[in-house]
Amino acid sequence: MTISRTRPFGQKYAFVVAGVIFLALLAAAGVRAAPGVLILPLGKAFGWSRDTISLSAALGIFLYGMVGPFAAALMQAVGIRRTLIGALALMAASIASSAWMTQPWQLMLSWGVFSGIGSGCVAIVLGATVVNRWFVAHRGLMMGLLTASTATGTLAFLPALAAIAEHGGWRPVVWTVATACAVLIPLVWWLLPERPADIGLRPYGATEDVAIDAPRRNLIAIALGTLATASRQRTFWFLFATFFICGFTTNGLIGTHFIAMCGDHGIPEVRAASLLAMMGAFDLVGTTLSGWLTDRYDPRKLLFVYYSLRGLSLIWLPYSDFSFASLSLFGVFYGLDWIATVPPTLRLAAEAFGDRDAPVVFGWVAAGHQIGAASAAFMAGALRTQGGSYLQPFVVAGASGLIAGALALMIRRHTRTPSQPALATA
Repeated sequence: MTISRTRPFGQKYAFVVAGVIFLALLAAAGVRAAPGVLILPLGKAFGWSRDTISLSAALGIFLYGMVGPFAAALMQAVGIRRTLIGALALMAASIASSAWMTQPWQLMLSWGVFSGIGSGCVAIVLGATVVNRWFVAHRGLMMGLLTASTATGTLAFLPALAAIAEHGGWRPVVWTVATACAVLIPLVWWLLPERPADIGLRPYGATEDVAIDAPRRNLIAIALGTLATASRQRTFWFLFATFFICGFTTNGLIGTHFIAMCGDHGIPEVRAASLLAMMGAFDLVGTTLSGWLTDRYDPRKLLFVYYSLRGLSLIWLPYSDFSFASLSLFGVFYGLDWIATVPPTLRLAAEAFGDRDAPVVFGWVAAGHQIGAASAAFMAGALRTQGGSYLQPFVVAGASGLIAGALALMIRRHTRTPSQPALATA
């Protein structure tokens, strides 16, 4: 094979690749976080109701998830770098165009449809594809780190965006997010080779050359064919159901409505956003630690603990006094558990479906995550509009977390190791 370009650091260049992907996931997460900051400013500027604005957020989250498996297939068909650059350009353009919106349908198109499609290509499936391609050793740890970037980006940007919105209105928020996406395009073009072999390397931790599968060009056949095969296994449906609840209890509910909920209790936007940023910082620790634990312990038991504790915390929150101490306690605990579920879920998918198909299968599982998130985003907004309180959606979400914990224990382990490529049959 002809080596297109050389790179420094030897096999450790895989960590440079992971760093670039970390930044891209961080930016895409910021795109999905911004609607939580915009709910109140857009309501003041245009008189739009919370359920209308929540619908645009839900649409973006839904497409963010549904695009995932097709994005994983597109990466196999045309490459990771081309897919990522195209997605960043789409997000930057769609978000920038929203600076001139005056009607709700324009909000739906810019922040819902187009940003949802773009961010769906820069999501967890991107991390899964890169980790499977560039790493043999420490896969759980690296997936935990890249996964953490999605939640960290979702939460870490919020204080800055909330401060911008508070002092300058909603339009500066739009330009900030669009610029963050645009500046990553040349970085990705420069630093991201398609495969380790393209620069004369093996995946990190590999002791021998890794066979490269022939490119599969039929995007629809890759995505739907893999789904058809995977859906014949109960493991797929258990993973899908638990990840639906994962989305229902995280970015759909807390990520979209936490600031507005705190506003109902007289807590300023910037302070509420700071609490979310604290969750993001602890998520970076919790999800990375979860990846380390996934390399060592039964992922089903880890999922049981994560989902059960999350459910209990959500039930407790609306009954708390919303003091600084109680919210800080919730922020630390919930941050550690935010998406610690991803490394164990990916491990179970890789065991069941093999390296080649696991990213696409995981894309469909992640679609369940975003369907759940979209459901929570709209449900919480609608119930808040009708009942004047967030109590009911938080109790419902907490109960669903307990159900997910029970479902996780019902997943059957497969004897296949993650390095085996063949998709399992029912």
